[in-house]
Amino acid sequence: MLMTRPDANTDIDTDIANIDILARLTDVLQARKSADPDSSYVAGLYAGGSEAILAKVEEEAAEVLDAARNGDAAHLLHEVADLWFHTLVMLVHRDQHPGDVLALLGERFGVSGLDEKAARQDQSQGEDSRQD
Repeated sequence: MLMTRPDANTDIDTDIANIDILARLTDVLQARKSADPDSSYVAGLYAGGSEAILAKVEEEAAEVLDAARNGDAAHLLHEVADLWFHTLVMLVHRDQHPGDVLALLGERFGVSGLDEKAARQDQSQGEDSRQD
């Protein structure tokens, strides 16, 4: 289930609609991979390759931080939407599906952040010892 505002009146239909937006957007992003770069903004990003896309994600992340520091809630939401969008572009460009991110978040749900971080550190230390 997607998070919603605490004061929002939500139901399962709203949650499904939110997931549907992600699926529809992913389909459009996938279709843009084969589009003429002059025909769409996303196709142009894809034509620029990974570095162009990563630069855009980096730019949007900085704008999120600036908006968060500013305190303007509407501006923050706008910038987060831009960051999410460009992160989705990056995932699709790398042939990864945003649903996999949701699945990973679902796996982590209910697990202490401290425990999850410690498990990742233990795993990376094990990988480091195998490289020696």
